[in-house]
Amino acid sequence: MSMSKYPNWQRAVQIGLGVIIVVLSIVVILNPVLGFISLVWIVGVLLFVIGIEMIVSHMLTPHRSRFAGIALGIAVIILAIISIGFPLIASIILATLFGIALLLSGISKIIHGINDKHNKNWKRGFSIGVGALSIALAIMILIFPVFGIAFAGLLIGIALLVTGSQMITTGISGRVEVVDDAKDLG
Repeated sequence: MSMSKYPNWQRAVQIGLGVIIVVLSIVVILNPVLGFISLVWIVGVLLFVIGIEMIVSHMLTPHRSRFAGIALGIAVIILAIISIGFPLIASIILATLFGIALLLSGISKIIHGINDKHNKNWKRGFSIGVGALSIALAIMILIFPVFGIAFAGLLIGIALLVTGSQMITTGISGRVEVVDDAKDLG
């Protein structure tokens, strides 16, 4: 591996975008519900564009499945409009689905921990404990969907903070490791 240096303009862009991401991450961490709802709205806009593309691409193809593709594109656009128009309701629905998935996962972990006679007791106990924690979080999310929205928003904010910090440090150092695949193969 060798080290390569980024051009100065690219370093400036990395640092600038990294600072913007860090600032936005702090906003999301301070208000995770708003951060998650904003993400749902952005995904709604993206789904709207995807739905239009699906309709256009299936209108121009002579396949028998073109009507199904057009119908699916219309369904995507309808869901996107609901997500854009009512992002809080869409967020609550997503949080509820996440809570249900977490509940089923927790139940599965507990059943696995109880029935897994081949592993050591501490592994089985750990599986049961993780399952119980998953069920407890799921119940909190299902009773208070805003808790699930805030939890997801907080995780998104932390991920953005780490990503922005990484961009800034990469821009400041200005160096990147370059892997020479030809040397590795030889």
